[in-house]
Amino acid sequence: MPDELIEFVSEDVDFTLPNQEPVAAWLTTIIQNHPFQLQNLTYIFCSDEYLLEINQEYLDHDTYTDIITFNNADEPEIIESDIFISIDRVKENAANLNIPFLDELHRVMAHGVLHLLGYDDKSPELKQLMRTAEDNCLSLRKF
Repeated sequence: MPDELIEFVSEDVDFTLPNQEPVAAWLTTIIQNHPFQLQNLTYIFCSDEYLLEINQEYLDHDTYTDIITFNNADEPEIIESDIFISIDRVKENAANLNIPFLDELHRVMAHGVLHLLGYDDKSPELKQLMRTAEDNCLSLRKF
């Protein structure tokens, strides 16, 4: 069951993801559309400051970001990951883009999974491919 393999927790913020079971099912569908096997996926919702500390400590980046994805899998085509998402940053980005918070959150959640599935966003061309893949993921939502 998706809800056993995908976990949603909060650190340093008071946030609970709504519709956890349908969201877990949606994320599982995204993964199942690729030749990958889901073993464990943990989303950690946190504050800007919490994620900044992780960015500094593990990636030597001194910048705020909305998401950091850690691929913990020992084998290719296995999904085992911790994905940290700044709720502060997602709220700000949603306001700046004038879109609902949950739409932006779902886009960021899909973005993390897409990285695990091999998508990259290091160049303008790759960013466009990532955005198209995010849009495709969002179109799969049934909640």
